[in-house]
Amino acid sequence: MRWGIFSDIHGNLEALQAVLAALAKERIDRYLCLGDIVGYGANPSECIAEIKKLKPQTIVGNHDRAVADMLETAYFNPHAQAAVLWTARNITNGDKRFLKNLELTYQQDELTLVHGSLYRPEQFEYILDIHSAKKTFGLLRTRFCFIGHSHAPIVFIRDEKIGIFTSVADIKLQDAQSYIVNAGSVGQPRDGNPQASFVVYDSQKNKLQIKRVSYDVQKAKDKIIKAGLPRILAERLVVGR
Repeated sequence: MRWGIFSDIHGNLEALQAVLAALAKERIDRYLCLGDIVGYGANPSECIAEIKKLKPQTIVGNHDRAVADMLETAYFNPHAQAAVLWTARNITNGDKRFLKNLELTYQQDELTLVHGSLYRPEQFEYILDIHSAKKTFGLLRTRFCFIGHSHAPIVFIRDEKIGIFTSVADIKLQDAQSYIVNAGSVGQPRDGNPQASFVVYDSQKNKLQIKRVSYDVQKAKDKIIKAGLPRILAERLVVGR
């Protein structure tokens, strides 16, 4: 089985289309979407339509919940709050129903999906270091936990201890280990690389790859500015921060 895994699209249609085009060449059997389809970018409805067409197993992100009136935005920064309000005004009631019906977590066989952390998933805590990874490993009942939220790809590995793997090279998986895999962000990378990020997991070859693909950043940037969204949301796409 080959899995295509992606997260944090954030209304960036150009990035999403580039990732889906790249995944179409990967002989993917099943797709997984780790939430935050909307927020920040200028094409939230179009991105929801792409996800509906693809029909991946999809969980909810904090921006998805906020736009669907299911999460307070008090802890969001002002630019994120502005994007939530703009997005809520610019999607349909059907789009909101779709977001509202997404679950916080999903588990099947060797895979668990959550946007932030398994520890209080409704709070959307970040897994950024070994300490925060330990809390999720303690709750994990499958071999893999695929996450997003931080917009930076990273892999936490647990055997007799917990280690971190951040290279984008192929990762040869070990049967005795369990993994927390952050797929990075499709629509707003924050690791200094503006290319859209996604993951391919091959269960037969026991191999995982964090991959990147270029997209039309200028077009996505121009749309954000034209829509009247905070300009910083456009500028950060260029530098991947």
